[in-house]
Amino acid sequence: MGLVGAVIIGGLTLSMAACGSAPKKNDNAGSGTSSASSATATGKKITACMVTDTGGIDDKSFNAAAWSGLQAANKANPNITVKYVASTTESDYAPNLTNFAQQKCSLIVAVGGLMGPDTDKVAKANPDEQFAIVDYKSAQSNVYSMQFDTAQAGYLAGYLAAGMSKTGKVGTYGGLKIPPVTIFMDGFADGVAHYNQVHSKNVQVLGWDEQKQNGLFANSFTDQAKGKTLAQTLNNQGADVIMPVAGGTGLGTAAAAQSSNGKFNVIWVDQDGCVSAAQYCNVFMSTVQKNISVAVQKAAQDASAGTLTGGGSIGTLGNNGVELAPFHDFSSKIPTALQQELTQLKADIVSGKITVESPATPK
Repeated sequence: MGLVGAVIIGGLTLSMAACGSAPKKNDNAGSGTSSASSATATGKKITACMVTDTGGIDDKSFNAAAWSGLQAANKANPNITVKYVASTTESDYAPNLTNFAQQKCSLIVAVGGLMGPDTDKVAKANPDEQFAIVDYKSAQSNVYSMQFDTAQAGYLAGYLAAGMSKTGKVGTYGGLKIPPVTIFMDGFADGVAHYNQVHSKNVQVLGWDEQKQNGLFANSFTDQAKGKTLAQTLNNQGADVIMPVAGGTGLGTAAAAQSSNGKFNVIWVDQDGCVSAAQYCNVFMSTVQKNISVAVQKAAQDASAGTLTGGGSIGTLGNNGVELAPFHDFSSKIPTALQQELTQLKADIVSGKITVESPATPK
């Protein structure tokens, strides 16, 4: 999907990605295919092949976002044919990547930092094949790395959560303790701290100790029951705004929020929750959005144009690679003054007046 311009929601200007419904699994051996019927054919004909992480193609999160990017590339250019295969376990990564290399896919996209070591290994063994990966920096010359400084958008989310909390406690938890997850949590905690400094408050962050770099983890990106349990635990401790950084596991948190009769609400991550999991939109205050789909679409288009090699990109607030998504159902509930503070805070981060850092900040 491509950027479709600036949208002003309650005073906060946001670049949005045009998103469609999350794709459904194809019953053909766990793989999906897509090909465009009418668009402008440019560049060379390529096949872009994607390997999902264990969350699957319909995780309402980073896997779904990456697939949407390939579908958008295909829709815009019929010379780009796309397909995917889902990984059930981490042991599937290397075989799935190798299989696509043997099929001579023009571009092989790996989704998620956990796939990094296997992507490096397979790319090194297949130097004539072009790879790309989300949330990992590869040193291989034939791997294009797409990284995202989500600490910046997480900072805005933490400030928002602190400003909206009535209990003085907010919470977060991760799927796994890995840099692409903890970077969200670092930014969130720093945003809460900044709100406390500006407003002389003492809003507490539950679930993450930034100094110790340790906290609450589900150890899964798919276990919705665990997501529900962790959310209830945080809410019982007083958190009334919770940010799960856990892919599909977080859907359990959204369901718990919806049945809590307003006891807590959710800040989603990766894809705009009101687009990817619209059934929970009434509890999604906002989303710390990574525009993965835009980056993946561009990688596929560049591969077709013959300009994609190694190196990579880093998404920031300044280049719209990350953002705080629209408030949707909460646009009338978030005070105008708080929305204006968020607008200024974003501008201060983009200008460099405020520096947001995390041990996991991509370089």
